[in-house]
Amino acid sequence: MTGELVVISAGIATPSSSQLLGERLADASARFLLASGTPVTVRHIELRTLATDLAHQLVSQVPSPALSDAYAAVGRAVGVIVVTPVFNASYSGLFKQFFDLLDEGAMAGRPVLLAATGGTARHSLVIDTALLPLFHYLKAVVAPLGVFAATGDWGDVSGHLGGRIDAASREFAELVTRRPGAPVADEFELDADFTDLLRRS
Repeated sequence: MTGELVVISAGIATPSSSQLLGERLADASARFLLASGTPVTVRHIELRTLATDLAHQLVSQVPSPALSDAYAAVGRAVGVIVVTPVFNASYSGLFKQFFDLLDEGAMAGRPVLLAATGGTARHSLVIDTALLPLFHYLKAVVAPLGVFAATGDWGDVSGHLGGRIDAASREFAELVTRRPGAPVADEFELDADFTDLLRRS
């Protein structure tokens, strides 16, 4: 049975650099997974289309059908790619709200590739300072390489961004192959193998 990669992007423009980065990471990851004998389909979730649903759930505690479908996709994914624009040196509020409202434990044991976009390279530390702590708290298994894309990266003819996308996607694909969306033990207690993966991420 073919697994599914889920790409969650929090860009607000149409199209957005966050969406574009997510698409390129998904394409590269799917290519590496296919080469390793693990074919996947890709599901894209653009959070800007769910902004009203997220706000309604925050006050009503009732998810819309569209949100329920998005949460279910995350819960069955063999791996998740997340991409956020940088707002005030961190992830966007829309991005954080989605993961605040996601069922507790849904990300536990799930391979995740972290990525972000911003105006300049000075924002690149957001992956280590904001995204990494969030997904460690959610008990996800974080791929060892993240990708940050500044505005100038998109016009770089040297191909540096493409090389970083390929390197991160290759590591992520290897992680998915080893641990495709595996849940953690009951009550999300970390086993030795999972703890070792976190330490090496």
